[in-house]
Amino acid sequence: MIVQSESFNDHNMSKLVKGAVVPRPIAWVSTVSREGDYNLAPFSFFTVASMDPITLCISVGKAERDKDTLLNIQETNGFVINIVSESLANQMHESSKAYERSENEFEKAGTRSEASVRVRAPKVAEAPVSFECELDQVIKIGTSHLILGRVVCYHIKDELVMDGDKVDPHQLKAVGRMAGDYSYIKEFYRLPNKEFPQ
Repeated sequence: MIVQSESFNDHNMSKLVKGAVVPRPIAWVSTVSREGDYNLAPFSFFTVASMDPITLCISVGKAERDKDTLLNIQETNGFVINIVSESLANQMHESSKAYERSENEFEKAGTRSEASVRVRAPKVAEAPVSFECELDQVIKIGTSHLILGRVVCYHIKDELVMDGDKVDPHQLKAVGRMAGDYSYIKEFYRLPNKEFPQ
């Protein structure tokens, strides 16, 4: 099958794209509103945008109204990206549900908030890794908003650090997003691999 842009409306392009761009890491983003209300929500359109300066990006899609994450970041200029481990997957899923802006997703999900060092937004206390970010810019792309954040503080649990400044992937136990499902990320290999076809 070949689908050119003129025929996109004849197909469910969301499923075709999300089913192929996998596995995607999950940014569990914690923010705070100007009034002090905490928000916690997962986004799988997430990656590293730059290493100099260290900048992460998430894409926030359009819903019936602007998402609390986007509004809070625009109001307070800071946010935290928490990495989701297997032990936090159910809590992450719970926080993905639609709640009123004043409701605290930390409480709804049954996870603990912890004060950050450099930004107002709290981090997820149980997260294996958390990145405190200051807003760099928001770029509107179609119906989505690409949020770029400069990392100003990095948190990692001690048991995840190996060989100096490496993250132990076996201890991280990160969760990946597939199309409608999630994946374990447990097996690793190096290339070239003799088991693969030549």
